[in-house]
Amino acid sequence: MTASVRLPHRGWLFDLDGTVYRGEALIPGADTTIAALRAAGRRVAFLSNKPLETRADYAAKLTRLGVPAGAADVVTSSLVLARHLRRLDPGAPVFVIGEAPLLAELAAHGFEVRPDPRVRWVVIAFDRTFDYAKLNTALQAVRGGARLIATNPDRTCPTEDGEIPDCAGMTAAVEAVTGATVEVTVGKPSPLILEVALERLGVAAGECAIVGDRLETDIAMGKRLGLATVLVLTGVTAAADPRIAEIAPDLVLPSIRELLEP
Repeated sequence: MTASVRLPHRGWLFDLDGTVYRGEALIPGADTTIAALRAAGRRVAFLSNKPLETRADYAAKLTRLGVPAGAADVVTSSLVLARHLRRLDPGAPVFVIGEAPLLAELAAHGFEVRPDPRVRWVVIAFDRTFDYAKLNTALQAVRGGARLIATNPDRTCPTEDGEIPDCAGMTAAVEAVTGATVEVTVGKPSPLILEVALERLGVAAGECAIVGDRLETDIAMGKRLGLATVLVLTGVTAAADPRIAEIAPDLVLPSIRELLEP
């Protein structure tokens, strides 16, 4: 007997951490659900606010966990930031609070990635190497006229061992010491990342569903921009969270597995 998909949409966007996997562990049923969507002719792409790996790395991880994917199937906040900043200020010198994959993405898009404050932009991202020296460089850059841009607004990132600090911590630190404000945050729930994702899928917002574990990013973006929304409870949102009733996703499911009906 073939399982059917609960929603009819042609395009499907899946968050990764807390939705398809947690750390190195696949969420049970993610592989069969995504395979069923593809077999039914639905278009699938993956969205991540986390700039800690390249798109090829994410694709390799998905494939290793049983969900075949190529780099073109993955849209990250790193890619969207590089594309957006290239429209704003092509080739600008930038200082990056972030890790190697983000630096590489920016360099690949023609930016001059510098280790000092003589820059036009400070790029803020989820950075597990964030320290006082980076904070001071950001301060000096802003004092010299640099502007702030960030990859994502997430406070924490879900892992198999619990939640760890995410980009919001780095952003808050930089804003606190500089007195400046991030001008744009490109990751979910920004329409900037959705624009890139829909372009990859080749569908309109009304033909697309988004599946994620965060109300304030995945679900808020979908509701605001006309997508069907599916909240899964395998990540950071608990079933008792009162915001679920306020935001009202189209579906609230225990996990990605329940997207399929027997």
